[in-house]
Parts: sequence; structure tokens; C-alpha cells
Amino acid sequence: MPVFNDEEQQRIRKAIEEAENRSSGEIRVCIEKKCSEEVLDRAAKYFFQLNMHKTKLRHGVLIYVATVDRKFAIIGDAGINQVVPPNFWDSTKEDMMQHFKYGDIVEGIITGLKIAGEQLQKYFPNTQGNNNELPDDIAFMDGD
Repeated sequence: MPVFNDEEQQRIRKAIEEAENRSSGEIRVCIEKKCSEEVLDRAAKYFFQLNMHKTKLRHGVLIYVATVDRKFAIIGDAGINQVVPPNFWDSTKEDMMQHFKYGDIVEGIITGLKIAGEQLQKYFPNTQGNNNELPDDIAFMDGD
């Protein structure tokens, strides 16, 4: 059985597109059922596997969620990490957790996308000729 139905996947993809349309940043969502290692290590692995580190301005953001193990992480690349406040990713995770704790994974992800998109818009505004450097689809992984 899929983690998200078609409508839920569409909502997430739309939130990615909306966040990216207001900035030159790139955001990906990576989902798997189980996380076989420490969650930040796992997210970092996928960050590189999905080429998030190859954006021109190093402003990629990855939201990683392991649904069965109930773990998640947010990773920003060097460009975005240099400009957001020191506790930005932790506070974003707290806002997402408000939805996760009630079982609403999709709304939690969308909340994280909106917050990340606002910061990307602030520091990396959309310019004419803005290229979409990475796909907007959800990356479903099956783990090791």
C-alpha cells in the first residue's frame, strides 16, 4: 500500500511548486517507511543521492520522513544554512511536529515546505529565467 494516496501526493507536489515559484531555491521531499540508521545521517545520504548539493547557489532543502519509524529531518545546503537563523531548522521541525503528533503527515510536510519556501523567498528571490534545477516529485525510497 502506498504511503500517500494520489490526492495527498498532489498536495505535497503543489506545495513544493508554490514554495519554489517564489524563490530560486530547490526543495525535495524524500519518503521511506523505515530509517535504518541515525535520521540525520540517513537524510544526508539522500541529500547527496538526490543531487541536492549541486544547485547553483547551494540552496537546496530536503525534508526526509520515515513514516513507519516516525522519524524525520530537514537538511539545508550551505547557501541557505549561511543565512537562516541558527535555530531555524529546529523551529521548523517543531511546527511540523504539531501536525505529525496528530497523525497528519501530509499537513506536517506541507507546513515544512511553506516555512522553508518563505526563507528561500527572503534570501533567494525568484528572478527572471529561474530554472527548476531539480524535480518537484516526491522521492520514494525503499531503504537498504
